[in-house]
Amino acid sequence: MNDTEQLLEQVADHVRHRARDDGEPLPAPLEAGEVARTERILGFTLPPLLAGLHTSVGDGGFGPENGLLPLREVVRTYEAQRVSGWRWPEAVLPVADFGCGMWVCVDCRSEGAQVLLFDPNPGDPDLAWFVDSPSLAEWLRGWIDGTAWYCEDSAAGEEYDLDPTPWAEFRTRI
Repeated sequence: MNDTEQLLEQVADHVRHRARDDGEPLPAPLEAGEVARTERILGFTLPPLLAGLHTSVGDGGFGPENGLLPLREVVRTYEAQRVSGWRWPEAVLPVADFGCGMWVCVDCRSEGAQVLLFDPNPGDPDLAWFVDSPSLAEWLRGWIDGTAWYCEDSAAGEEYDLDPTPWAEFRTRI
């Protein structure tokens, strides 16, 4: 079993335990063909871990805050953002809505599928992008173990609010 498969199994276990505690049914996973169809629409491939979340665990509805978006909603939101006034970068998919206009995004062209936070509240596209995690794998591990800034009991939240790291590549990616 490789690292991606191992992490997908850990996420699935975490989701099952939470679903049992919450009494909510798990979302159904997608067929692999749906990921291939999505990639044709987008014009780029999904990182294996992101694709695996949708085909092995479930098509959204689990994860931090309001959970990951279903893949079709990811595509709709991405397409809408690409034509918005926010100069949304190519191949940066919004995968979770954190409220107040903020999106958790995966940079599908970065090594490790870097996780970015889009926060439009400053009102300037140049000030809206922050690095949340160097990889989707680390971001998921932070959710599973409760140490990520967005986890209720994590002390990291206070530090994050004080010093977010701007996404330096934004200007070169638009």
